[in-house]
Amino acid sequence: MAEDPITVLLIDDQPMIGEAVRRMLLTEEDITFHYCSDPTLAFKVAKSCQPTIILQDLVMPEMDGLVLVRFLRAHNAPTKDVPLIVLSSKEEPVIKAKAFALGANDYIVKLPDKAELIARIRYHSKAYANLLKRQEAEAILQADNLRMRKELEMLRQMQRMILPTSEELNAIEGLEIAGYMEPADEVGGDYYDVLYTDGLVTIAIGDVTGHGLESGIVMVMTQTAVRTLKEIRELDPVKFLDALNRTIYKNVRRMNSEKNLTLVVLTYSEGKISISGQHEEIIVVRNGGDIERVNTINLGFPIGLDEEITDFIDHTMIELNSGDGVVLYTDGIPEAYNIEKKQYGIERLCEVISQNWHDSAEQIKQAIVDDVKQFIGTQKVFDDITLVVIKQKKIENKQMFENQESFEEEEPFEEEELFEEIKQNVNKRKKLGFFRRK
Repeated sequence: MAEDPITVLLIDDQPMIGEAVRRMLLTEEDITFHYCSDPTLAFKVAKSCQPTIILQDLVMPEMDGLVLVRFLRAHNAPTKDVPLIVLSSKEEPVIKAKAFALGANDYIVKLPDKAELIARIRYHSKAYANLLKRQEAEAILQADNLRMRKELEMLRQMQRMILPTSEELNAIEGLEIAGYMEPADEVGGDYYDVLYTDGLVTIAIGDVTGHGLESGIVMVMTQTAVRTLKEIRELDPVKFLDALNRTIYKNVRRMNSEKNLTLVVLTYSEGKISISGQHEEIIVVRNGGDIERVNTINLGFPIGLDEEITDFIDHTMIELNSGDGVVLYTDGIPEAYNIEKKQYGIERLCEVISQNWHDSAEQIKQAIVDDVKQFIGTQKVFDDITLVVIKQKKIENKQMFENQESFEEEEPFEEEELFEEIKQNVNKRKKLGFFRRK
């Protein structure tokens, strides 16, 4: 491996010294020699020849040598990092100390032995070459980091932009819905969405393994795939999750990634909710604040982990009366730690929900978020935090509600027929043995 070229600049008012040093270096093919006899021109010559090492006399008539050292080492000087060897006609400890204090790298009593001079020149020049390489690498790294931060910020903004807006949520009839998502890093792996199509409300929440750029990309892919499947009116939970899983699985493999996600999908219409997919527990809250917890472990399989998951997909139905609701969350809430290394826990989450259930969905959401943040305190947040509160609006006119029930008995809504079709399709798959049971 070829050594880096060396450029020597000698600053000395005595041409005899200049000639002597030139001859010492004459046989070294990788060393280029430059001489400056006027210290007032040192900066100009240095800028022209760009030395890898400077030899400088300490006693010159035009300028004090220590003053020149200070100039060469000035913060904005082009020579501030170039190795500097000061030359003196005699050993002077006090002068040496002052020179080193001002930034000199070495001290030689002139003229030294040729071998010693060349060895010192090579040593300091190599150190300088390594310094330049490190600075270049650091500059490249800083540029890459800046670019990465900009890209991450763009993805972060994209994630926030695709979240359901308050206008979209307020347009949903019969439900109050409030959502919250805060990533632990610049880009999160949590996902939630709310879609309202043909009278059906679809709520999805998921958690991609890890967080950061890869997890954020998988999150955006999932959001797009879920919305696409809903746009084509795919209501069958098995077909829905199977198509979603195959899409994510193949894309993750193309990324050469091992990311996967838990995902649960809720489909709501007229007080009935169909739940499918594997995620955290579903918290069902009744009007008075009583809590029911639905385990989703047997309702699905992590998305993107395996290509074939139909055997694991199931669904369950729950009914919501006036004032009932559902709370969805990612594990960033129950697994949040405080400074004492204690977890927030699902029990505390349920307690906060129950105590505040008389409030609006937005107020309940904020009460949970405030309590979690108060619990975490100054502890670093290690995981994304996502929360969705769904509350069925109270029906003030009971007679109107009874009339509506009577009407429904006489002529079922199209949405109810869809739910019945989902139930029949799933039961049919069970009879055919498509579902794995423990």
